[in-house]
Amino acid sequence: MLLAILPFTSCAQTIQRKEKNMETRKILVAFFSRTGENYNVGHIEKGNTHIIAEMIAAETKGKLFQILPVIPYPDGYTECTQVAKHELNDKARPAIQGDASVEDYDIVFIGYPNWWGDMPMPVYTFIEKHNWHGKTVIPFCTHDGSGLSGTESRLKSACKGSTVLKGLAVRGTTAQNKREEARQSVRNWLNKLDY
Repeated sequence: MLLAILPFTSCAQTIQRKEKNMETRKILVAFFSRTGENYNVGHIEKGNTHIIAEMIAAETKGKLFQILPVIPYPDGYTECTQVAKHELNDKARPAIQGDASVEDYDIVFIGYPNWWGDMPMPVYTFIEKHNWHGKTVIPFCTHDGSGLSGTESRLKSACKGSTVLKGLAVRGTTAQNKREEARQSVRNWLNKLDY
C-alpha cells in the first residue's frame, strides 16, 4: 500500500516545487518580433515570435517586453531581408525603444526570429545594455526550417555570466496557423526545463 502512495506523493512534491519555483523567481519574456509581409505566412498583424512569447508569459506568469527598433523594418519581406542582411554584415546595433531592467529578474526568456542564422541585431542592442551575471537565460525562436541555428552559443557569448538553457524553435507557420500545436510545444518544453 505504501508503495502505491509514493508515486502520488512524489508527483505532488514535484508540482509544489515547480509552483514555488515560479512564485519566488521573477521572470521576464523579452522578444523581438516583426509584423508585415513574412515568409510562408503572408501579411501578418502579430509577429510569429510575439505569439510564442505570449504563450510563454501565460505559462510562466512572466512579464512581457517587446524589443522595438526606433526605425521600423520595411513592411515588405524582400526589403526587410536586405536591411537585416546589411545589419548582420555590419554588426549593427540599431537603437531600440524603451528598455526592461534585466537586473531585476532571475530568469529571462529571449525570443527572436531566426534571420540569416542569427538573432536580429536589435536583440544584441538589448542584450549589450545589461549585466547578465547570475541570470538564467532561455532562448526561443521562430523560423522557417533553420531552427535555432547557432543562436544558443551566441547567447552564451553575449550574455556573459549567465546560464543559458536549452531553447525552443517553432516554425512561423505553426505559430500563425496551428496555435494549439504551438502552445503544446511550449508547454512540453517548459515542463522539460521544470518551469
